[in-house]
Amino acid sequence: MSLQAKSETSAPETIEAELPEGTVLHLWLKARHAGSEAKLFVAVDGNDIGEPSTRRTGEFEFFAVTLAKGGRATLSYDATTTALSVAYAFRPDTVMKEGIRVLHSDARTAAPDVPDSYHFRPPFGWMNDPNGFGRFGGNAHLFYQHYPHEPRWNTMHWGHAVSKDFVHWTHLPMFLFPAAHLSEKDDGRGGAFSGSAIPGTGPEGEEIRVFYTEHVRDRQPEEQIQLSAVSRDGIVAGPSETVMPLRPEGLNLTTDFRDPYVFKGPDGRWKMLLGSRDRQGGVVLLYETADAQGADGWTFLGIIHREDGFGMTAAECPCMVPLSGKNAETRWALIFGLLTSRDPATGRRNLTSVTVGGFDGRTFTAEFVQELDFGSDAYAFQAFVDGDEPVGIAWLANWTDFSKKDDFPTTMTLPRRVLLDGDTVLTPPVVAVESLRHQLLDDTALAAGKTVPLGTGAVEIVLDLTEPGAAFDLTFDHPDVDLGVKLDADGLAIVFDARTGVTPPRYVATGAKPSSLRVFLDAGSIEVFADNGRWTGSKRIPGFAAARSAALTGGVAEACVWQLKL
Repeated sequence: MSLQAKSETSAPETIEAELPEGTVLHLWLKARHAGSEAKLFVAVDGNDIGEPSTRRTGEFEFFAVTLAKGGRATLSYDATTTALSVAYAFRPDTVMKEGIRVLHSDARTAAPDVPDSYHFRPPFGWMNDPNGFGRFGGNAHLFYQHYPHEPRWNTMHWGHAVSKDFVHWTHLPMFLFPAAHLSEKDDGRGGAFSGSAIPGTGPEGEEIRVFYTEHVRDRQPEEQIQLSAVSRDGIVAGPSETVMPLRPEGLNLTTDFRDPYVFKGPDGRWKMLLGSRDRQGGVVLLYETADAQGADGWTFLGIIHREDGFGMTAAECPCMVPLSGKNAETRWALIFGLLTSRDPATGRRNLTSVTVGGFDGRTFTAEFVQELDFGSDAYAFQAFVDGDEPVGIAWLANWTDFSKKDDFPTTMTLPRRVLLDGDTVLTPPVVAVESLRHQLLDDTALAAGKTVPLGTGAVEIVLDLTEPGAAFDLTFDHPDVDLGVKLDADGLAIVFDARTGVTPPRYVATGAKPSSLRVFLDAGSIEVFADNGRWTGSKRIPGFAAARSAALTGGVAEACVWQLKL
């Protein structure tokens, strides 16, 4: 159970917890006023064991304290001089199974109180792009862009969680911190931006090498460079080293040079994709190294793909996965975000594209292109091959809705398989999502045209249509937004209106004629998977109110509603 310090500003504030020997505390402090000193007193069974202190006022300073003996731990501080943002505890030898124990987080910083929610969200603070998504040491690891001190974008860290099935997640300690000089001021000058991870060479299979972009605003000659770090225990990253200090010359690239995605090519060499931009539009750059660990020796091979659709600027968060086996006939999926793109037909922004083609390790030959998500709130999609099949996940949000002036809590999408069916990429949810089905709420009333209560609002609705493309209209009673899913002559659409007076985009898969659908509702989101993910749509819903009921009209043969629960 999380222990919260009292919300009043009276001094002193005290946090108490029974903690075992060997527990590590991670703490973030700052002084409330210039010239004053922030100080935290740490004691176990009344014996003082540390007094972390700082005079920093702009940004919180990080401290780690290890308890040599177990007992009743007490954290106390004077709230008139000291601000404590986050405090959590963990035991390094058991944290992979037990996770961290959050002892304190500021009221705004704390995760929203949505106990029935089943999507991944951070334990506190801001989250955006998934990073380093992969399986290491038997666990699926999800790293993510993270700012721990408020639910707004700022200096980037990497958060971290592990799972066996991609659905039930255990939160781990902060994995990667921005450079020290970026952590001294609360001004969002940069930090540890997005990247990827590959297995290290450790004997236990827990070693992980990560690659990421370090961004420093107005740095010369490069705002964005590529760094790498190794974690020996899979819990925290070691020191970072620069692996790519400069953009390739002679290509007239802008300063956009980010989001390294490292993967094993068909020739057995490590490859790296980077997103960038030239004067014509977005480009994806390809590098390779013969170094078995990927630690150095990276050589630029060329521009692997170019995209200038919908007025986009930079290609962001590229990733590439084989869709079946790894032989000469294998088709590969190249996926990336089209930053600032706008579809004039629907008004949707920041689309994500998947291009399928052949890849020999140096050249990519495109065969066909499709949109990854017609809802467009599945950004920075990152995938890896888990066993013999790619699995991916994305940020369930869109930069168009984001404001640095407002809190913007979000989740990740449901994890998705990436399949090839002829000349179509399918992205259905992973099989483990079915384990969320807690109780069957209805299998007759909705199809019969009756209004069906949705319980907690965390539901999956399964629809089988009378024929492919049969028109229907599924509407939800939601307290904050107009919400629904419909199929008509235009195609399959998520109906969404935030009631702001501004006409929203049309979230539609034009021409879609599915025969079955799975619709997932949760606090803050809706996701639609039609015909096994042939058409997939995701939409963030502001706030955390639950949809209260559903009603259905049209050509539906069968419908059932499942209550979902982690």
